[in-house]
Amino acid sequence: MGTLTTIAIIVLSISFVVFVAFFGRLPALRRTPIAWLHRLLCVRLPNAINRLDDRLTGGRVIGSCVRFGNFIMYDRHPTVLIFYILLLSIGEYLYLPAAWPRLSTFHKTTGTLTILLPYLFLYLAASTDPGTITPANHPHEMARYPYDFTLFHPGIACPTCRHLKPARSKHCSVCKRCVARCDHHCIFINNCVGAANHHYFLLLLASTATLTAYGGYLGVQLMTTAMRQRFPHWAILWWRARDGQGMGLGEWLTAWSWGMQDGGLGTGGGVAMGAVTLLAVMTTPLVGALLGYHVWLVYCGTTTNESMKWADWQVEMDEGCAFKRRLDGQRQKDANVEPLWTRWPVEAEQVLVRTRDGNPPAGDAELPGEGEWEKVWRVRELENLYDLGFWDNLVDVFVPGYMFRDPDVPVVEERRRKRKKRRARRTYLG
Repeated sequence: MGTLTTIAIIVLSISFVVFVAFFGRLPALRRTPIAWLHRLLCVRLPNAINRLDDRLTGGRVIGSCVRFGNFIMYDRHPTVLIFYILLLSIGEYLYLPAAWPRLSTFHKTTGTLTILLPYLFLYLAASTDPGTITPANHPHEMARYPYDFTLFHPGIACPTCRHLKPARSKHCSVCKRCVARCDHHCIFINNCVGAANHHYFLLLLASTATLTAYGGYLGVQLMTTAMRQRFPHWAILWWRARDGQGMGLGEWLTAWSWGMQDGGLGTGGGVAMGAVTLLAVMTTPLVGALLGYHVWLVYCGTTTNESMKWADWQVEMDEGCAFKRRLDGQRQKDANVEPLWTRWPVEAEQVLVRTRDGNPPAGDAELPGEGEWEKVWRVRELENLYDLGFWDNLVDVFVPGYMFRDPDVPVVEERRRKRKKRRARRTYLG
């Protein structure tokens, strides 16, 4: 049981730390032990180490570590990408020699496809330009989406690239460029996730989740067959043992330990396949959760970057400092700061502003919109201009140029009339 326990503890610890690092800052977890652990690992512990280093070395050790950490986390380099490829390759190298001879032709065929797809989508996501905004394509990107006057307002220039920022774009401090419909910078692909490669990123997550789930399933199935030959009454759930009398937890764990260390394959093959199987089973929920979160963002018609903006707005709403009013869809646009026409099928109909004192904006004649200001308390009271419904949102992600068809085509005009904005959802999981 020693090997099984050690492997389980290592895998669970790594998975838990990764979960805390990725999700500890979500507003939904703000008052939970996960957020407390995130602050402990990312704020309090580093601060304590920093104070100790100040006393011992005058801050030289921490300074060197910070520079190295900034390079690892905030500069573009393939370190994590290489680690991800090695993790896949070494896991398959340890898993396949023991498992492959025992698989049926069907599982060998589907398994080959399942193994190859993550590498394919990883290459496509990492090598495809995510949608870099250049002087040449800037007019094209300005016409991709209209400003919603909620998350994105016209007239804001990127101080680095020195051009007006198109709606839904973001300047990536890692890649040093503005990216159209920027979702986030992903260290696993050493690239931004933007308008041109977002679909490849989703397919990478889906294929990786399928690989870990399928590999875990086959590994458990193979070990189950071997364990039932040695322990005839064994079952995956110990209280459902075949003799109808159940199986003690200790005996059940002993069978699992034997299956992982030998499993009828010999000590070397059994341990290798068992360890990779356990890793696959335990990481599948993590990869699946990440995939589910990004599919939810597509369903909501938003991006990771925009979900953080919605979270910031909810803070303003909680403090009573957010106000909205109607924006005339037939208003005259200022061609100096926003495109006169975009190919997105709907236009903004609301403007959202914040005040410092919780009172409606003063001197509102200079602000866009018309009518009385209304205080907003929840994100659901707003409309998300970029949410057209799940299927149209999915089309916008997977066929990046689809919304740029000629608007004079009657079929496209009909679809434009049918599309409507949706209420903003709690995309930040708050």
